[in-house]
Amino acid sequence: MALPKSTLDQLKIEAGETFRIADHHPDWLPEQVRDLSKEERKERAEQMLAANKVELAEAQELLYADGRHSVLIVFQAMDAAGKDGTISHVMSGVNPQGCSVASFKVPSAVEWSHNYLWRYSNALPARGMIGIFNRSYYEEVLVVKVHPELLDKANLPPSARHKRIWEHRYEDINNFEQHLTRNGTTILKFFLNVSKDEQRDRFLDRLDHPEKNWKFSSSDIVERGYWDDYMSAFEEAINATSTAWAPWYVIPADRKWAMRAVVSDIITTTITSLDLEYPELPESEVAKLGEAKAALLAEKSG
Repeated sequence: MALPKSTLDQLKIEAGETFRIADHHPDWLPEQVRDLSKEERKERAEQMLAANKVELAEAQELLYADGRHSVLIVFQAMDAAGKDGTISHVMSGVNPQGCSVASFKVPSAVEWSHNYLWRYSNALPARGMIGIFNRSYYEEVLVVKVHPELLDKANLPPSARHKRIWEHRYEDINNFEQHLTRNGTTILKFFLNVSKDEQRDRFLDRLDHPEKNWKFSSSDIVERGYWDDYMSAFEEAINATSTAWAPWYVIPADRKWAMRAVVSDIITTTITSLDLEYPELPESEVAKLGEAKAALLAEKSG
């Protein structure tokens, strides 16, 4: 049911590879389903998603029991690309006790007063846990780069605001992620690549249906006006931060069903490939288990 590694590798940006958004089509489909009808494609994707949910739930239980690793999943995208829905669908089978989701909005005054990685550091998953960042520290080289006036709120010293600030932030992020991976955190980074036309259609859908109006904000239209600036910022950030220890995956997002199936496959494949095992009890504890079983059986027979 899983996609071949060669197919998933098409979506992975290798360290040193030159990434251009124009080369990654938002409506891309795996070769295995291109000749199928729309209905057959969706059915295949739903089957894959369902199978991955079961496998992911089992892998997450083992991750929790093993207790030596953690997994950080980062989602970045333009508005209406489907971050919330993807998280909901892909992770719906996971035990909530072993998973956390952090959604980062506009920083508070306290958060502005710290270094820009501070609030993200506080939300990192503990060992044995899966942590999901709905937007992340990459906002600091995306939104802030498109709107550099936001740096005024950080009250940085003059020496920290210079023409190489973005280069320094890419370096900071790479070092931060390498530190995490060296200490047992596996990082998966997804850029959900939605087209401008598809974003427009999804915005219109939110406006046309009263039950979806709450999803729309007037700021969505304002940010849409910076589309080209954001695409440039994404390209530069991905090129600078897709590393051997924390590569980016560029996921076609115009078809939600395909996007969710591919993301679930990458997450499941990655976690199941970790060196995980259930902990072995010392002989003294194994003996106690035998005693406990005998006591329970005695209760039953009595």
